[in-house]
Amino acid sequence: MLPSRIFLVLFGVGILLMITNTPASASPEATERAKKFLAGHESRLRPLDVSAGLAWWNANITGKDEDFKKKEDAQNKIDEALSSKAHFAELKAIKQLKDKGEVEDKVIARAIDVLYLMYLEKQVDPALLKKITSKANAVEQKFNVFRAKVDGKEMSDSAVREVLKKSSDSRRRQAVWEASKGVGADVEKDLKELVTLRNEMAKQLGFKNFHALMLFLSEQDGDELIRLFDDLDKLTREPFLKAKAEVDQKLAATVGKKPENLMPWDYHDPFFQESPAVFDANLDEPFAKADILKLCAEFYRGIGLPIDAVLARSDLYEKKGKSPHAFCTDIDREGDVRVLANIVNNEYWMGTMLHELGHAVYSSKNIPQTVTYVLRGEAHILSTEGVAMQFERFSKSRAWLEKMGVKVNDPTKFDAAAEKVRQNQLLIFSRWCQVMLRFEKEMYERPDQDLNKLWWDLVEQYQALKRPVGRNAPDFASKIHICSAPVYYHNYMMGQLFASQVHATIAKEVYKGADPRTVIYVGEPKVGEFMKKRVFEPGKTLDWRGLTKFATGSELSPKAFAADFAAK
Repeated sequence: MLPSRIFLVLFGVGILLMITNTPASASPEATERAKKFLAGHESRLRPLDVSAGLAWWNANITGKDEDFKKKEDAQNKIDEALSSKAHFAELKAIKQLKDKGEVEDKVIARAIDVLYLMYLEKQVDPALLKKITSKANAVEQKFNVFRAKVDGKEMSDSAVREVLKKSSDSRRRQAVWEASKGVGADVEKDLKELVTLRNEMAKQLGFKNFHALMLFLSEQDGDELIRLFDDLDKLTREPFLKAKAEVDQKLAATVGKKPENLMPWDYHDPFFQESPAVFDANLDEPFAKADILKLCAEFYRGIGLPIDAVLARSDLYEKKGKSPHAFCTDIDREGDVRVLANIVNNEYWMGTMLHELGHAVYSSKNIPQTVTYVLRGEAHILSTEGVAMQFERFSKSRAWLEKMGVKVNDPTKFDAAAEKVRQNQLLIFSRWCQVMLRFEKEMYERPDQDLNKLWWDLVEQYQALKRPVGRNAPDFASKIHICSAPVYYHNYMMGQLFASQVHATIAKEVYKGADPRTVIYVGEPKVGEFMKKRVFEPGKTLDWRGLTKFATGSELSPKAFAADFAAK
């Protein structure tokens, strides 16, 4: 919630105007001291940030040892700069003045809070930081170069998904599924060492474990987070089990089994985090000959958020050594925004590109350069993931496709299937996020426990999947986020709540009270105006709670999300 002393925040294109009451204890000297520190930080870190961004990009598109070494070196330089005891002492002193109300400029005060968390994370033994960076870098490279191998042949990630989606041979599915999990064995030892190192880092900073530290650095409360996910568990459990029973009936028919005998490899992705394509229409069919990049460019241009320059800088198709995943990165906070992808003509990659380009428009492309460098980024992980998910959802909308000029051969069938998939996707992803949050929490709290057992206990409890009899493999380690984006995944779920809430607000304000499930944005520049003014332009000047309230008028809650997975 915004502090009571702030009466009005107006965000215009390139303009940030804040009208405040000056606290009685405000000190011009404290504000100037804070400004001086911010300027010094920017002069020291900005070139390092750009170098690291480029090194990270090059490593992920080539997979080469020398590029990963440059990436590691670049991160070490940032860590070294942020770990300075002298700079942290000065920052800590300024923060104490800020906490007493002596820093009169609220944007400067917010920047000090953001910097304090950045520097705090690095106030540990420099040798330990280097060990963590080196180990994490090695793990990431192993993920990038890994390819599932079946019958002596390597398979790309897209090829794995193709088999899991289309094969009716359960034995073939099992072989491919198990091969896709092979990366877990490759990185298990490194991951366990990383957990130990990360926990040591947290203890040096006064936290009980790395999970607790990361939540603090993300301005989140662990108890509040578990309460939210407990509420989501209650909200989604029965609808999920009902939806899964229907999916299981259809899946069982395709692989010649009874529903109760289905195994994890009988679902359509390696982690059951997506809705299986088991309904009457083929959601991939409209995209078989579609120009996915053209569709993305026209859609975002039509809502006043053009992404042509982003696409021109991006690396979008599969090649050896390249990361098999997808991401968006802002290299310099001055508009050099890029997407890495591995596009295939199907619905998955249509949704993925809408997602990654959602990150792209929520970046320095649309956060004004007048916002100070430290705050020129998304308010929070959950807000940028929320925006990406908000746009991603349209890949399953027949109305969106037809408005974009894509022919759907059997609209009635497609609509019925897409509606089922839309509802199921929200429920299935929600249950998957429960596994990820609770596994990571337990892993960092008790790293010596049987993590294989913990993983499958949670999968059974929240996803209602059967654990393979006799399997004792580090399947948890085959999920890249657990290794390379730790204590991150719960923000995807909170992002879903944010996406639903922002979308509902657009339906109410831009579309004058329309049913959110009928609103598709195509050709409506007022949507882009809303997103710029209410979501993008504040940057990090607001924390995630403040941004949610500013954008939607309410605090983050599951209410709009629950309406989204209800039937039309």
